Amino acid sequence: MINLSLNQVSFSYSDSPVLHHIDLVVERGEMVAVLGPNGSGKTTLIKLASGVLKPTEGEIHLDGSRLSRLKRREVAQRVAVVPQQFNMPFAFTLREVVLLGRTPFLRAFSDEGKEDHRVVQQAIALIGIEELKERFFNELSGGERQKAILAMALAQEPKLLLLDEPTAHLDINHQGEILDLVKSLNREQGLTVIGAMHDLNLAALYFDRLIFLKEGRIFADGPPAEVLTEETIREVFSASVQVMQHPTTKVPHVVITPKGSSG
Repeated sequence: MINLSLNQVSFSYSDSPVLHHIDLVVERGEMVAVLGPNGSGKTTLIKLASGVLKPTEGEIHLDGSRLSRLKRREVAQRVAVVPQQFNMPFAFTLREVVLLGRTPFLRAFSDEGKEDHRVVQQAIALIGIEELKERFFNELSGGERQKAILAMALAQEPKLLLLDEPTAHLDINHQGEILDLVKSLNREQGLTVIGAMHDLNLAALYFDRLIFLKEGRIFADGPPAEVLTEETIREVFSASVQVMQHPTTKVPHVVITPKGSSG
């Protein structure tokens, strides 16, 4: 069943075109990475899928409903976003931050109920951060904050999870932890995941489908073994690389070729 579809979607900031006539269908339960150089439209695509931005042209459908006709609360009950950065100006604990994920389900001026607290506790347990729940969010490490934000997204009980560079600014250990958690949620709960990614090798390891954007258009779309090639990377990134096979997973692995190298 289709979770998200974009039909001839274009978007411009003022007079600056960013995306051009994007046709994209994401089935329920897929795990899709969006790749491309800076300025290719990755983050814009995520914002369009979340309803934060509206297309200049074309239509977006979520579970068969036109996204533009859904209320913000209805969208937030189906779609959760994990942003690159999340700033918390108040002295909230991790648990209080995760509780913000229940906002779309609360009536105006009403307090959280037992069900809200149950969902929050379940999200915290799923991410494995129970020992941190009473710590202040702003005192957590970068990896711990990202886990808290992921738990907050899960507290929305979404059908679609959108990730905008989820491993940016994280060390290699936390990168793996975050993507392991996302992969587990995708496999065990059937959560549809679309992530704007910067690291080609992480994308190939964790995502089943890769979409390459070049100058606001889809250049390649398919499984890593089919689309993560030296030719694609040269065309999209203007970079010289070698693509090998990962020794354990057997998925493509990208190695940069230094300029002047004869190998």
